[in-house]
Amino acid sequence: MIQEMKSGSTCRMAEKTANESYLRREQIDPMRFFVRKNSVVRKIWGKSDTVLFIFAGASAEFALNKAVDWLYFTGKLPADPLGRLFSTVSYARRIVFAPMEEANKAIDTLQQIHSAVENARGFSIPDWAYRDVLFMLIHYSIAAYELLEKKLTSEEKEEVYNVFYRVGKRMGLKELPLTYPAWLPVRAEHLAADLQQSKYTADLFKQYKKHLGAMRFKVLTEAQKLVVPGRVQDLLDFSDFSLLTPVVPLYKISRLMKMDWLLKSIVLPHDYKDQINELDVPPPGEDEK
Repeated sequence: MIQEMKSGSTCRMAEKTANESYLRREQIDPMRFFVRKNSVVRKIWGKSDTVLFIFAGASAEFALNKAVDWLYFTGKLPADPLGRLFSTVSYARRIVFAPMEEANKAIDTLQQIHSAVENARGFSIPDWAYRDVLFMLIHYSIAAYELLEKKLTSEEKEEVYNVFYRVGKRMGLKELPLTYPAWLPVRAEHLAADLQQSKYTADLFKQYKKHLGAMRFKVLTEAQKLVVPGRVQDLLDFSDFSLLTPVVPLYKISRLMKMDWLLKSIVLPHDYKDQINELDVPPPGEDEK
């Protein structure tokens, strides 16, 4: 028993040392930006196609989450899933591209919104549900970028994880692993424990189809297949093959030829054209250190 306690303490110390070393290496300045200028996280969240794949994957996984009933308490996501998407994107980008103080205010505002919903319903959103959403952002940030750009190094994955780790700590979340390697088994545990098919799953996908139309909904589900983990794929009965698999290389070529706007105009809703285009525009302060 004593040996096990020593071993556990040693592991925790190793994780803490690794995280502190990472923070020193990244030179995160509390007086500057929440995410440094040349961070891969800014590259991920600074392109519309990457961001759209992030939320394509997250929309599939969240429909399976055991806490998805919270979305139905306010009714906002089922009533306007695309509007909620861009609202969430706006908050995420405010954090990723903002100075430290402004980013922290955005996180605090997000927490206040959730607290108001909790007070209205009379009980709290489970801590594991908050972690699930944070874990989705980590996973799909990496998966989307690797699909459309290139494989991330271990250091870059650690960088992605650390940004959202700090978001979680600011929100007061508990039991967050200190490093990306330590997070991986915890993520697997959450996928196994917190997902299920439910009436909300079917209804959310019905709403996605209603608001997107049949053709764009098909594109959505094929895109989801490319980034969701195996557990989500199994629960949604997705096939292993996506019709978009051969399209992705062609899309990468179209970006090089500056023709990606044509594909986007075909598959994305016209009503949200301006919001989608804005995802490619660096927010104020991006040109600063």
